[in-house]
Amino acid sequence: MFEVLVFVYENYWRGEACPELQQLGRKLSAHGFDAEEISAALVWLDGLTIAAQSAAQSVGAGLEESPISFLPQQQSAWSMRVYSASEQAHLGAQGLGFVMFLESAGVLPAAMREIVIDRAMAVNAEPMTVDELKIIVLMVYWSFGQEPDALVLDELCDSAEGRLAH
Repeated sequence: MFEVLVFVYENYWRGEACPELQQLGRKLSAHGFDAEEISAALVWLDGLTIAAQSAAQSVGAGLEESPISFLPQQQSAWSMRVYSASEQAHLGAQGLGFVMFLESAGVLPAAMREIVIDRAMAVNAEPMTVDELKIIVLMVYWSFGQEPDALVLDELCDSAEGRLAH
């Protein structure tokens, strides 16, 4: 499924440029993707679309100022996200660490974090790899028609393998 998501991200730079799911399914099939992978990716993308639309409706209702936030209240600087046992098992220690890294760097607002976690929980892999989680983060940005800044994009697209610590 993740190969399909990467293909969609690379070929449709903005979420609104992506064709309807049925047409997208035909295009993916024409590119040689497996029918089962296509089906799983389309279901996952539909859930992402619903989450993005929910966020947009909250903004339209005047509940938030941020276009990427769907929660009715801003998160306090003193609040803390507590992960359920199933989220911990599903995301794994490295995945949780990566989400916390992005959040502490200020590039993953709380509302986007919740969509990332929701979409990660919708994937049948336990624990998820960090590379799979990176694709999910990219797709969440993509669904809002935003591109992460260059340093974040580098972190999401570059493999940590072969890096030397200074």
